[in-house]
Amino acid sequence: MKIAAEVRPPDPINEPVLGYEPGSAERDELKARLAAMASERIEIPLIIGGQEVKTGDTVEAVMPHDHSHVLGTWHRAGAREAELAIGAAGAAWQDWSTWSFEDRAAVFLRAADLLAGPRRQTLNAATMLGQSKTAHQAEIDSACELADFWRFNVHFARQIYERQPFSARGIWNQLDYRPLEGFVFAITPFNFTSIAGNLPTAPAIMGGVSIWKPASSAVYSAYYIYRILEEAGLPPGVVNFLPGRSGEFSDTLLASPEFAGIHFTGSTGVFQQLWRQASANLERYRSYPRVVGETGGKDFIIAHSSADVDALAVAIVRGGFEYQGQKCSAASRIYVPDDLWPEVRGRVLEMLDDVRVGDPTDFRNFMGAVIDRGAFGDITAYIDHAAASGDMEILAGGEYSDELGYFIQPTLVLSEDPGSRLMCEEIFGPVVTVHVFPANRWSETLELVDGTSPYALTGAVFATDRAAVQEALVTLRHAAGNFYVNDKPTGAVVGQQPFGGGRASGTNDKAGSWLNLIRWVSPRTIKETFVPPVEYRYPFMDAE
Repeated sequence: MKIAAEVRPPDPINEPVLGYEPGSAERDELKARLAAMASERIEIPLIIGGQEVKTGDTVEAVMPHDHSHVLGTWHRAGAREAELAIGAAGAAWQDWSTWSFEDRAAVFLRAADLLAGPRRQTLNAATMLGQSKTAHQAEIDSACELADFWRFNVHFARQIYERQPFSARGIWNQLDYRPLEGFVFAITPFNFTSIAGNLPTAPAIMGGVSIWKPASSAVYSAYYIYRILEEAGLPPGVVNFLPGRSGEFSDTLLASPEFAGIHFTGSTGVFQQLWRQASANLERYRSYPRVVGETGGKDFIIAHSSADVDALAVAIVRGGFEYQGQKCSAASRIYVPDDLWPEVRGRVLEMLDDVRVGDPTDFRNFMGAVIDRGAFGDITAYIDHAAASGDMEILAGGEYSDELGYFIQPTLVLSEDPGSRLMCEEIFGPVVTVHVFPANRWSETLELVDGTSPYALTGAVFATDRAAVQEALVTLRHAAGNFYVNDKPTGAVVGQQPFGGGRASGTNDKAGSWLNLIRWVSPRTIKETFVPPVEYRYPFMDAE
């Protein structure tokens, strides 16, 4: 699609992050929404073609920090509902794919303003209650980042449409950026409400349709996202809301000739299985599907002897323990030179001694609970392994309880072996492992960092010596899709640091940039000749 030169949506600006200081209006409003929503128990249906569908196969949505407190009951989809969603998406595509860019853009710009304004504290509260995020973590995610995705994706879409080929004299060349034929299967994670809102809507901004399966542990906030889109004027069937176990209906979706792609954030194993299923069905599809995914990480911080100790210590605590270490980008393995370690250790332990863990509606808490019982069991197994190991020492934390909520204290582990399980395997929880290396083995340690993990999502180097920074940038070029210099490896901002990693961490299609949106179109080249030839012969064919 080409757009008229005069069609120019508002230039995007990153949504300002509110501070929620005591006495502020936003703090009072958020506290009120938290209290009101915690006192309710809602019913969450499927939404297919704009219609509510209740299957009767229900699951309770609970607070991770108070797992006896039920926020709502949601209905679970199966194969029959998947078939209905395929039909609804197909019907919606017939109309939506013909909408002008400016009309589609208006829907998502309105959604962004609804979110940033009157619906802000509702979605923040849903994220805090249902996913145990603190006020700050909810604000930067469910309010700011999701609004940024919707506004900046409109901006990136316009940039794509404006990329047109050169036309020689006498002809006019155009690129028609057609939406994919069929539906995109969007599978979203629990840890970022913004990702849940972005994955099904990025194809829709480009004129496509999607079938959205939110994470089972984040259906509560996902439902509120859908209602914002509905309020913004998104037509029925453009996004179909299908919570449930993906294994119960993914076979149906991936067997459909109308399957056009996967937009995924989640575990490496699930992503690889979905890719295998799609590959096995290639002959069925109308066109080759687009496979876009961001999966796991074993994200690192490596410090040089010239590093600023205070900055490094804060990066370890914030990068490793904010949102209970459940960010895809969370710092999980740390490499510190022996000449800095005593001071770094002291600073980090001092901060961890001050960290409070508990109910996120108590704004004094830095951390909440991990997402569910399964995650709690997986994470605490690593802590138990460290406690029983002869070459690891738990320096802080190590305590946990699931009596009220799934609480794990921030745990700092020292590992003599840089190849230990805790240094190599993805944990996805508040467990950070440190390896201390000889300061004179900087180059060898960079090679170690590069080769330790199959993942390549985020990483950071701390150094004031520019030569050390440059060596890290070169040696670790493929070790992280998002690389940070003197900053924690979390907190990518839409439009500023496009996010995604390579190797086992995904396809690196960079959410928050035009690189992601280009995957959801299939360009058509159009050549128009103003005065076509009427003689088949060429001049070289004339007689001497």
